[in-house]
Amino acid sequence: MFKSVKEVIEYREMIKMMIHRDLRGRYKASVLGFAWTFINPFLQLLIYSFVFSIILRSNIEKYYLFLFVALIPWLGMSGSVMTSSTCIVSHPSLITKIYFPRRVLPLAAVATNIINMLLCMIVVLVVCLFGIGLEFRYLWYLIPAVFVEFILAFGIGLIVSSLTVYFRDLEHILSIFVLMWQFVTPIMYPLDMVPERFRMVFLLNPMTPVVTIFRDVLYYKRAPELNSILAAFAIGIVFVVLGWALFGKLEKRFAEEL
Repeated sequence: MFKSVKEVIEYREMIKMMIHRDLRGRYKASVLGFAWTFINPFLQLLIYSFVFSIILRSNIEKYYLFLFVALIPWLGMSGSVMTSSTCIVSHPSLITKIYFPRRVLPLAAVATNIINMLLCMIVVLVVCLFGIGLEFRYLWYLIPAVFVEFILAFGIGLIVSSLTVYFRDLEHILSIFVLMWQFVTPIMYPLDMVPERFRMVFLLNPMTPVVTIFRDVLYYKRAPELNSILAAFAIGIVFVVLGWALFGKLEKRFAEEL
């Protein structure tokens, strides 16, 4: 494993190039270009503000912010999973003609989505600053939350990217799974609304502590509990180790399958 890790690190320039290409390619043909990275979350915020302030009123104060600060990290995760699921099958010419460590592809796919999420967080921070204020002394807690999300997304990305090569229907199954995963993650509701008998299931969800930290820091303006994020980090490491091993076993026949 350490040899393959070293090999991936040696191809860091390729990873940077792919991230840069993917970020630029998202809005390449549009008039506003890269500005859509900031416009998209801002427009979403306006929609949520209208819907949950006028149509579907909630008892939670400033519900649109309550939702938004958790939704952005979730979009980073869901985007990472869905993009990495097709990162191998969408590059058949690279796989069959050029040698490079194949794990570079899911790593670049996940990194691109996490970077895009961080850029969107600029809008969230600005809105929170002028909407409810920020406790700057707690912002550093977002760093381990983002790191854990990246580790978890990369582990899952290794698994789904390698399996999709052999089972193409997985891409469509994943879209349903990600939707289910979203509803068992406390994004649209606080965790204390979950009945006690089901709460353990939600606590075992590794994205629960991630969105909870974002919400504690940005919405409630308080220091989060780090015990849960350590548990999520451990789960993320397990996914990376399992995904790394599975990817290494399945990549031997990628060229044949593609």
